[in-house]
Amino acid sequence: EKKKCKKRHCDEEEDNEDEAPGKESQEAVPSAAGKQVEDSGTKLDEYGAKDYKHLMPLKADHASRPLWVAPDGHIFLEAFSPLYKYAQDFLVAIAEPVCRPAHIHEYKLTAYSLYAAVSVGLQTSDIIEYLQKLSKTGVPDGIIQFIKLCTVSYGKVKLVLKHNRYFVESTFPDVIQQLLQDPVIKECRLRMKADAEDDETEFLTETFTSKSAIAKSKEGGFGPSTSQETDAQNKPDVPADLFEFYEQMDKDEEEEEETQTVSVEVKQEMIEELQKRCIHLDYPLLAEYDFRNDSVNPDINIDLKPTAVLRPYQEKSLRKMFGNGRARSGVIVLPCGAGKSLVGVTAACTVRKRCLVLCNSAVSVEQWKAQFKMWSTIDDSQICRFTSDAKDKPIGCSVAISTYSMLGHTTKRSWEAERVMEWLKSQEWGLMILDEVHTIPAKMFRRVLTIVQAHCKLGLTATLVREDDKIVDLNFLIGPKLYEANWMELQNNGYIAKVQCAEV
Repeated sequence: EKKKCKKRHCDEEEDNEDEAPGKESQEAVPSAAGKQVEDSGTKLDEYGAKDYKHLMPLKADHASRPLWVAPDGHIFLEAFSPLYKYAQDFLVAIAEPVCRPAHIHEYKLTAYSLYAAVSVGLQTSDIIEYLQKLSKTGVPDGIIQFIKLCTVSYGKVKLVLKHNRYFVESTFPDVIQQLLQDPVIKECRLRMKADAEDDETEFLTETFTSKSAIAKSKEGGFGPSTSQETDAQNKPDVPADLFEFYEQMDKDEEEEEETQTVSVEVKQEMIEELQKRCIHLDYPLLAEYDFRNDSVNPDINIDLKPTAVLRPYQEKSLRKMFGNGRARSGVIVLPCGAGKSLVGVTAACTVRKRCLVLCNSAVSVEQWKAQFKMWSTIDDSQICRFTSDAKDKPIGCSVAISTYSMLGHTTKRSWEAERVMEWLKSQEWGLMILDEVHTIPAKMFRRVLTIVQAHCKLGLTATLVREDDKIVDLNFLIGPKLYEANWMELQNNGYIAKVQCAEV
């Protein structure tokens, strides 16, 4: 009874720690992320509503353009426009959905949504140019300034784990140079020579080829959104400049591109301090994994079965993750029943390195094991569970499946469980799949991220929402939101069951 009381007391203490708005949580968000769009120059009409007429003059061909961009950062999309399919894909990448009823969809530009846009390869100039082309009116100056402000430093610095060593990498040598002027980051740098203290320009230079690791399907699975069957190109009233710009962006994504990067090695024990400092300096570190050039970690024998056919939105989400030939860390949001497990299994088959899957419960662990057996060719003996009820001796396995609480457990373990934990900590995991990732900001689960080392973290959830304000921490604990599907769209296309809402 005493042991039970003691355990309960410890659990309550952990819960209280979660609820307290700790210093860590505040430090985990860049100052630019708190910025809001300013529309102080807006006049009010006779009814007290904001009057944007003088700030939003209509273009001559406004009827052919699908967007209204308001000075307060809200964007309204006409779902009946022939350009809806193109505009919707773009807005999902740069803005947060607010509400999406049948005819008019509302989105909002936020610092976090723009951070996510830059992380998947969109440039500041691309975002502004395409927004201007899609808008019925001129894009307000305040919006352009806000986009520039939020994207000026985001996505320029990456944290890369190679050969069990951590590197800070960038395509901008001046940014690395600027960061190294900071005393905290300077202290985090690992120098091979003791006498190299004064050499600030000693960088490692590397060239890598970027091309998507997920092939585009012939059926156009990663084409524009499949919500409407209207072929915009057959419409005579669609401006040609929009199609030319969209096709160019699509072509740029498909082309193989050589990129030269500079990097510096950093101390592993100071990674957390480095990440916090970079966030404080408004240069949050993006995590990317160059898995195709990883010769240190052996490939595992896993492929998708021929029966595993990806749906268009699943393929699109994976192309956001593997768009530049590397694996980007981040979060994919798909509604219940939309096939999040297949997305996770496909990501594991693409990376083909050791994979760790973390779930909320032992039931989910069993479901994930069944999904790997259903969709992939991996041998059953290479899939191991590590829960309080099922311990498949995971040491040496290719795919380990466990729970957050099992890894975040702080009290004494059995001798066998302790050996397994030591092995899990010593491994360099290629991919970590985090199911129901919205639970991660809790302090107990957050601990898991510092216990195990993973090149790439993929968060999966249907509800990117928490009652507290810690959901924003996911942007920097895991990575930005890579893709979010519209459940109404999937419902209309027959991918998920139709929802009936009843008031009780």
